[in-house]
Amino acid sequence: MATTAPVGAVLGTVDSTPLEFWVAVADGQFLQLDDVVHVRTPLPDGRSVELFGVVDLVRARHEGARFDSDVFLVEQGVLPANVAQAAHVKVTRVEPETYVPPLPGQPVFRATNAARAQALFFDRMQQKVPIGISRDGEPVFANLEFLDGTRGAHVNISGISGVATKTSYATFLLHALFAGTALGARTANTHAIVFNVKGEDLLFLDQKNKMLPADEGALYGRLGLPARPFQSVRFLAPAAPGSTLPQTGSRQQGVLSFLWTLREFAEQRLLRFCFADADSEQNQLGYVVDRVERELAQAVRSGRKDDPGLVVGDGDERRELRDFEALVECVARNAERWAQRAAPGTVAAFERRLRAAGSRMGHLVRGDGAGKAGQHQLDFRQSQVTVVDLHRLHDKAQRFVVGTLLSRLFEQKENSGSNLPLVFVVLDELNKYCPNSGHGPLKEMLVDVAERGRSLGIVLIGAQQTASEVEPRVVANSSLRVVGRLDTAEAERAEYGFLGTAGRARAGILKQGTMIVQQPEVPAPVLLRFPFPAWATKRSEVDGGEPDPGKAFAGL
Repeated sequence: MATTAPVGAVLGTVDSTPLEFWVAVADGQFLQLDDVVHVRTPLPDGRSVELFGVVDLVRARHEGARFDSDVFLVEQGVLPANVAQAAHVKVTRVEPETYVPPLPGQPVFRATNAARAQALFFDRMQQKVPIGISRDGEPVFANLEFLDGTRGAHVNISGISGVATKTSYATFLLHALFAGTALGARTANTHAIVFNVKGEDLLFLDQKNKMLPADEGALYGRLGLPARPFQSVRFLAPAAPGSTLPQTGSRQQGVLSFLWTLREFAEQRLLRFCFADADSEQNQLGYVVDRVERELAQAVRSGRKDDPGLVVGDGDERRELRDFEALVECVARNAERWAQRAAPGTVAAFERRLRAAGSRMGHLVRGDGAGKAGQHQLDFRQSQVTVVDLHRLHDKAQRFVVGTLLSRLFEQKENSGSNLPLVFVVLDELNKYCPNSGHGPLKEMLVDVAERGRSLGIVLIGAQQTASEVEPRVVANSSLRVVGRLDTAEAERAEYGFLGTAGRARAGILKQGTMIVQQPEVPAPVLLRFPFPAWATKRSEVDGGEPDPGKAFAGL
């Protein structure tokens, strides 16, 4: 298979095993981290076994020197010694599967073309999704079957905020899926829901990035992708207080507002998502919330279907509710009666939390004429990508919107009885919505998505600074684990065991736009970089926007 000169030979002074071995680098050659190599070793019966692997450690040393200070004598020519370079190889594949060690002295070759595809299992991927460029300038692929739910699903991205480019990589994955060929005929009917929780980075996905360098644009061609913005995007923003106009920032055009009517709030039992940040099991709030939801749902059944408001009670107790503040007051007056078995302290805690939530997200639930029924409904089929802007909302309101929309999406997919169309959900700050401790309706929803979502065609692309702070079941169910720049202490956590010792150290010095990806079919994590976004990530990158003194991925 080898057509070029060997880069070295299997080292004979260190044990070789079927899973790892060392290579002595030949004069005039070099091996660096992430290089892919292969070696053929003979068997006694005349057959041979080929081992493929990835370099995960390199070293150089003086042979013939004993003391640290000998380095100066060697450099002065007083002490004879040779410089020896060696590389450690982690085996990724053995063909055929006869697990014998490579013999010392066997020539080792750099894997290119078909050999490289074998080493990284690209030859077995029927539908390949380009996920970046390796250090040798070649495309890196993921198997679509581990993204579309066929054999697995979900992506988890970790890294330091502002450095790891987590959101940029998540949108690049969407671009690779929607603009590439892996999905085939399913492309037009595949959708994404992107929650924009920080800044305005995701509000210009449909605009060309004027800062895209020419050489970065060429990388898209190497990956078989067009260097262009997203073609079908819809932007949703919360209705501003006292208005039905969207609450936006620098993006003013092409944004639709969303809100809920009081009737929908009660009918769909959305009260629980006002308590998404509470541990409902520990403090017994769940019981009170459930009882109040039942009473509100009963009020819906007795009201008019075309009325966005809500009528609660009968006779002298009859209350016509037209805003969320009125709903809060009504619930506060009746909560103790509606939840008779709850302790007074629990009811009081429920009331305090409800009032606090109402002051933060009450403007999203209306009962007047402005609250047009269905205005909030997330019909993801209307565009390929739907961006839900939350960055101007308070934390409680963000949790309410995320929980409510995911609940609605999950219900729609369950009722459809089919996993098509595929829906990718992009959610940053996953540790906030699905922490590794406590219980709550939003956390339960995200765990359900991680565990059952792939059977329903819902794929979660979650991102966070620290995977150790996310519910382990969500991380464990992610087929693709992606790591950008990590805090050195965080890198030592068990969640990053797949990186190995060398990988943990490298994660602390990664540049922007460089990621380490672990996927099921490839035994070793692969380092890659992805192109500068071809879509604008801020207003200043849009043609006609204000000039930007700097740009993302500086130094690449």
